[in-house]
Amino acid sequence: MTAPQRLRALLAEPGFVLMPAVWDGLTAKLAAAAGFKTAFLSGSCVAASRLGGPDLDLVSFAEMLDSFNIAQAAAPQSLMLADGDHGHGNAMNVQRTVRAYGRAGAAAVLIEDKITPRALTAAGKPCLPREEARMKIRAAVQAAKDSGILILARTDCRPTQGIDEAVQRIEMFVAEGADILFLDSPADAGEMRRAVAAAKGRPSFAVLSPGAPRATPSQSEATALGIKIGVYPTIMLGPAMAGMKAGLAALNSGQGEAAGSMPAAELRATLGYGDYDAQAKPFIVAG
Repeated sequence: MTAPQRLRALLAEPGFVLMPAVWDGLTAKLAAAAGFKTAFLSGSCVAASRLGGPDLDLVSFAEMLDSFNIAQAAAPQSLMLADGDHGHGNAMNVQRTVRAYGRAGAAAVLIEDKITPRALTAAGKPCLPREEARMKIRAAVQAAKDSGILILARTDCRPTQGIDEAVQRIEMFVAEGADILFLDSPADAGEMRRAVAAAKGRPSFAVLSPGAPRATPSQSEATALGIKIGVYPTIMLGPAMAGMKAGLAALNSGQGEAAGSMPAAELRATLGYGDYDAQAKPFIVAG
């Protein structure tokens, strides 16, 4: 089965799908080793890791696709959902983005309706007019036929245009053939229920990491609301950044490692030094 076929089968099963965010080979490998079948290649995490900066449309399509290829190679059995952002341009750019991720082996790709390039401020996400947003999703669905990749259609219009417009866009995306639906920045559980109802039985996706100005129910609460997929963009990024800062602080204070550091033997095992030796052994030339 292809990755999209496997994801469709997984989404047809009962139960909530937990999806950690990844951004490189190490995070993808760790997520797979922890037992997660799916992972989300997060644009915000890629921006943090590659640029050391915020998620404000600064990462290019080439950088995102490169990060996807690295993550997929490190965890080839993972069902990887790619962050296609706004498609990196107009409807034709959307098609190029969808086809590229389909060829690369992504199970699904996210396409959203915000305007690009965004205004020079970190506040707000102005969105495309409704019919332009429709054409982006229509273009994505058409391009997805080449590989079978699933289209995750996201609307960011809730904060700027209100919940009624956001719900109408979800209904529109369903009519265009989107496979998974995503209301960004819901204010409360009631709005999440409305988004789920608008999806008309297709899986709904939600960001559940705390900290942002949006409703972030627990896993059990999200399940009760009808959410099928919950992604946690900061579940590894936050601890990783804290750990690196702790290591640097320890070094500055004259220590060789930070408290709580992974033991050297475990680190080497996790990175696969023993696996490398086993795999290389048949190719060693006898001396």
